Amino acid sequence: MISSPLFHRYPFSLVSNKSHRTLHPRKILNNDSPPAATPTPTHHRRAKDENIRDEARLNSKTHNYSAKYVPFNADPSEKESYSLDEIIYRSSSGGLLDVEHDMTMLKQFSGEHWKALFDSRVGKTSWPYGSGVWSKKEWVLPEIDDDDIVSAFEGNSNLFWAERFGKKYLGMNDVWVKHCGISHTGSFKDLGMTVLVSQVNRLRKMNRPVVGVGCASTGDTSAALSAYCAAAGIPAIVFLPADKISMAQLVQPIANGAFVLSLDTDFDGCMKLIREVTAELPIYLANSLNSLRLEGQKTAAIEILQQFDWEVPDWVIVPGGNLGNIYAFYKGFKMCQELGLVDSIPRLVCAQASNANPLYLHFKSGWDEFKPVKANATFASAIQIGDPVSIDRAVYALKNCNGIVEEASEEELMDAMAQADSTGMFICPHTGVALTALNKLRAKGVIKPTDRTVVVSTAHGLKFTQAKIDYHSNDIKDMACRYANPPVTVKAEFGAVMDLLMKHLNKVPS
Repeated sequence: MISSPLFHRYPFSLVSNKSHRTLHPRKILNNDSPPAATPTPTHHRRAKDENIRDEARLNSKTHNYSAKYVPFNADPSEKESYSLDEIIYRSSSGGLLDVEHDMTMLKQFSGEHWKALFDSRVGKTSWPYGSGVWSKKEWVLPEIDDDDIVSAFEGNSNLFWAERFGKKYLGMNDVWVKHCGISHTGSFKDLGMTVLVSQVNRLRKMNRPVVGVGCASTGDTSAALSAYCAAAGIPAIVFLPADKISMAQLVQPIANGAFVLSLDTDFDGCMKLIREVTAELPIYLANSLNSLRLEGQKTAAIEILQQFDWEVPDWVIVPGGNLGNIYAFYKGFKMCQELGLVDSIPRLVCAQASNANPLYLHFKSGWDEFKPVKANATFASAIQIGDPVSIDRAVYALKNCNGIVEEASEEELMDAMAQADSTGMFICPHTGVALTALNKLRAKGVIKPTDRTVVVSTAHGLKFTQAKIDYHSNDIKDMACRYANPPVTVKAEFGAVMDLLMKHLNKVPS
């Protein structure tokens, strides 16, 4: 095994008020014997002086599952690997890392076992399985002690049947929106951050030299990082591009007590700086370069299959910026196929804003040499990234599922957002990018009217109210704002109000 050098250059003092308990093998609940087809509920009320962590300790069982870091997409004969307890982000050759699970151990149980086990945990409060991420703990971070987990019971997000939107705008009856933004901090980033911060919590209890966790962010990563670090009492350091994220996104890390640096650069510039800083200081890197994040994010794919009673949708469309998420979805689906839960995986679509579209250009070139771009301003600010860290992961995922990349102009993504909102949703501009991709692929006949299609919504619309206000106020330069719905000013008089209402109601279709 190749070891990774830790940080020894700076004499930081690490204080921990709790020693790390090493248990071998580590313990988790309900693993080593397949459950019945319908798991039998246990009618146990914990003692009044116990909490759910105490209860988890009492009901734990041993297991032999494990995972490690390996070079991403390496030759099977490659022997390079690292413990997840090492602080390392790249392989010896400088390439990306991936988390590899001991599939031999996982395959000792059937797909039906895993389905029944995961389904038995949905909606429960047992620690840590009430989380949509940690309900799949054996497939995520199997060796971590339950006591080290930092969770807000994230995941288990709504899979919304977009009935009216599908019928009105697409001529489709089976369009679904996976609202990953209905989460602790209003973003899908919570799924990965609970895993990463839990591992940092474990490392600090082991007295590893980690004084804090840092990230570059276009908004949502910093919100998730700061919230989970606050819950664990771990310092968070955030690099943000000045004046390039919404106020709602900026206020989250500030409110959660993170140390926020506003830098006069874009996300790619922030990312370059945080990588340089974390190479010199014992600050753990939290961006999606860190493959632990993707282990949490892949659980959204497993959730989608659960929510369809383990039937595989035809298409899943994901907005793409730094491109870790498209690989995470592929990995989640592929793991379910390899372990016998399903017999196929969906085709994936990665949707990019035209103003930040390096993957789209790479796809259109026939996967010729990848060229980063200078990302221009986009309302889909979280994916305003021109040099994505996970480009190799994204290309691998798309090639292996016959995937597609589409793009959306600023007007297209804002119109799509307005259309969706007008049918009862309240989505972010990034979801507008994904819906535009769906609309274009429908128009080309690539996606058929009967195809079951899932659009991944990555953040809550409340984070982007200014963009919505500007759109509905017709206040965006060079944009028609075709679906704007501004308020109407009227005198506070009965007659004036009645006249206006009658005029409006006569135009409303029956």
